[in-house]
Amino acid sequence: MLDKPASVARVAALYRYPIKGFTPEPCDALTVLEEGRIAGDRVLGLRFADMGGQRDDWCKKQAFLSLMNTSGLARLAIKFDPQNMHLTMSLGGKLMLEAGLDQTGRQRSVEIITQYVLDLPENPLQKHPERLPLNLVGDGLTPRYQDSSAGRVTLHGRESLRAVAGILGAHDLDERRFRSNIAVEGLSPWEEQGWIGKSVCIGEVRFRGYAVKERCLATHANPKTGERDLPVLKALLNSYDTKKPVFAISLMPENSGIIRVGDPVLCSDVYT
Repeated sequence: MLDKPASVARVAALYRYPIKGFTPEPCDALTVLEEGRIAGDRVLGLRFADMGGQRDDWCKKQAFLSLMNTSGLARLAIKFDPQNMHLTMSLGGKLMLEAGLDQTGRQRSVEIITQYVLDLPENPLQKHPERLPLNLVGDGLTPRYQDSSAGRVTLHGRESLRAVAGILGAHDLDERRFRSNIAVEGLSPWEEQGWIGKSVCIGEVRFRGYAVKERCLATHANPKTGERDLPVLKALLNSYDTKKPVFAISLMPENSGIIRVGDPVLCSDVYT
């Protein structure tokens, strides 16, 4: 009897994040650009007034309104149409914002989001007037507000997610807590952590495994309720042999192209 061929890992889900630190848009396909970033990913951000004024330059995530400092942002559903430069935001299925990226639209967006945040019991604005007014930065086209100034694409295996869920006793742990671009099925738990320095091919794109991703308090925010309900960082420290709370890896693209849900994910030792 012939041995059954090993199953191939495949892309299970794809995400991009139009506004830095806000909720994701699930996608059937993502376009990886020549500069190594994903089209439509982190093209906008709400930056604190004392962290760079109106400039669109990249800066560290601590400069932005985000789930790390404002867990209630998880309750907002974001959609951004880059062709028409049109932003919509909903809360509980009710439209709360619809605006363009002209000066009037940006001002309206900032006003509505600022008021929403100030009404939250936990927010970074109430006791920090120097952070106001918020600035809506980014041109809506250029992906630039990833955690690293070099950009990069992030990936995790769902088997690793299940391992963390087992430690937490939370079988329904939502992968959106970890804000990856690519979720993969068909790996062993933590297998992707061993891809650093290796070649990873997904769809039309060849990546190089770059680094493991250290996590922050954004992972404690429930993607549905916005409540900090699980000690994810502690669970990650207890998950396997690690001294830092890491989950997922960052990938450096070697070429541009499209990746799609269902694409095979292949890793080789080319770069080692």
